[in-house]
Amino acid sequence: MSIMDEARNVLGEALEPCSTKPLTGFFRDGHCNTCAEDHGSHTVCAQMTAEFLAFSKYVGNDLSTPHPEFQFPGLKPGDHWCLCAARFLQAHDEGCAPLVRLDATHVRALEIVPLEVLQQHAALER
Repeated sequence: MSIMDEARNVLGEALEPCSTKPLTGFFRDGHCNTCAEDHGSHTVCAQMTAEFLAFSKYVGNDLSTPHPEFQFPGLKPGDHWCLCAARFLQAHDEGCAPLVRLDATHVRALEIVPLEVLQQHAALER
């Protein structure tokens, strides 16, 4: 059984929800919670854009196509999703990073993405 890390965001506060429609997170609890078994570090709460979705598909992770067999509706621009921190950083390096909700991004994202990079892409919080 996975033991969830403390639910803190990159601002040092309680982790806010990222999305319940579509339901996101490593634990599919709507939060970007993580644990030792989350090898992808699904910790960055991002708002999808057409540009990012196209980039993600191009690099081998098609997030747009529905997969009902996995209860995955497919993402569209405007949806919020817990991204792998390394994929977010890759998108940043390629100039197509989506907006980020700092209040819903897990503190463990900072092991991969510098806070300054996350702040560059910060969306207005809910």
